[in-house]
Amino acid sequence: MTHPHTMSVDEEITTLLTQAFAPTRLEVINDSARHRGHAGDDGSGASHFSILIEAPAFAGRTRLERQRLVIRALGDIPGNRVHAVAIRAAAPGEGA
Repeated sequence: MTHPHTMSVDEEITTLLTQAFAPTRLEVINDSARHRGHAGDDGSGASHFSILIEAPAFAGRTRLERQRLVIRALGDIPGNRVHAVAIRAAAPGEGA
């Protein structure tokens, strides 16, 4: 495995979520360019992300529980290394 600090932020997010949830669907979208010049844009090109994740671990859980699980799996990325993360989490068959 590549050391986390040699990966781009979106690659690191993908790796962490894949390890934590073995998702059936995962999309990590870097939205930073859309927020250029706005609050939280640090000029790095890696300040805002959208995540769409579908995994069995989310079955029977509320939207808030799902988001908390994803945030926990991301460690220090949200709020420290990335300004904003939008999360859509679903169980298989829910149509994430």
